[in-house]
Amino acid sequence: MQKEYKFNVADLDSQLPVLLKNGVTELTIHDNAVASDKNKLMKLIKLLAAKAPDLFVSIYADAAVIDREVVMAASGIFCSFDIPLKVSSKGGKILFDKKFYANKAKLLNDFGLVFGFILYYAETPSDGDTLKQFMDRIDFAANQYPNHLEFPQTEDAEIEANVTGIFSAKDIRYARDLAFACKTFYSCGRAVPWFNSVLYPLRIYPSRFFADFAEWQRCNNCDFKSGFNPDAEKHDSIEKMQLLFLEQKFEEKNKRELYTLVQDIVKVNGAMSRLAGENIESTVETSYHPDDLFGPESMDLEAFCENVCMEHCEVRIFAGEEGPEYSV
Repeated sequence: MQKEYKFNVADLDSQLPVLLKNGVTELTIHDNAVASDKNKLMKLIKLLAAKAPDLFVSIYADAAVIDREVVMAASGIFCSFDIPLKVSSKGGKILFDKKFYANKAKLLNDFGLVFGFILYYAETPSDGDTLKQFMDRIDFAANQYPNHLEFPQTEDAEIEANVTGIFSAKDIRYARDLAFACKTFYSCGRAVPWFNSVLYPLRIYPSRFFADFAEWQRCNNCDFKSGFNPDAEKHDSIEKMQLLFLEQKFEEKNKRELYTLVQDIVKVNGAMSRLAGENIESTVETSYHPDDLFGPESMDLEAFCENVCMEHCEVRIFAGEEGPEYSV
């Protein structure tokens, strides 16, 4: 079956029946005219709601057009928003409005909508961007709980990063490897449910964590230059990488006593994601009860370990009538 279809958004109305007939279950819409025009975006959402409510659609959209009306409408379809984190330049300095993007992320999170951020390094206009500022943008982005973080420059050789006096070729290589590590660990690793809570006791910024993981990838021949393709890997393979690296980091930071809990959290959330994404049911052995692992207590790992008793469990993750369920 043909895997990729390309057509203008204007033709979507007539093409939707063809796509559905051919068994297409996912669609990516990247149209700058729709992305920057709220009325066109609303028209698109209403079309999808009427004719293809079960089709998963990734929609490229500027943060400026995302408001409560758009989010409420999008709640009626199966979608994800891909939002570029844009910067501006003034007086040779990069300006990035964290409050603006944080408010948009909060709105999407409040409605339970899936979204991701798109980031660039040696950003255009590039005369004021630095490696530190790029890393700051990663730190900010990861703290907003996006489902995924994308870096087009690591995937498309035609999108160049510009060397400047304050963003050297060495910096660009470092940023590229960091971005690739982030894509592997966070996005392909489906880490959003647990990433910030697991990172907190390590007392390390996300960008530094991903930089360390990039070094780990180099040592294990699965970095950008090796030709490793995280998109082509099964999720459980990336999960094994995550656990190996996390065990190393918790030992390095003298937090070894928390690793058993970390392992449980990563494994049960990974099993849930594979059920949702690939319809794979599984049984996971844990050292804590899943009611606790999926509860709010797991947001604070140190308090969890102090107050929750261990209980060896075999947790079955399966598809219930109303979605993913688990039993012990």
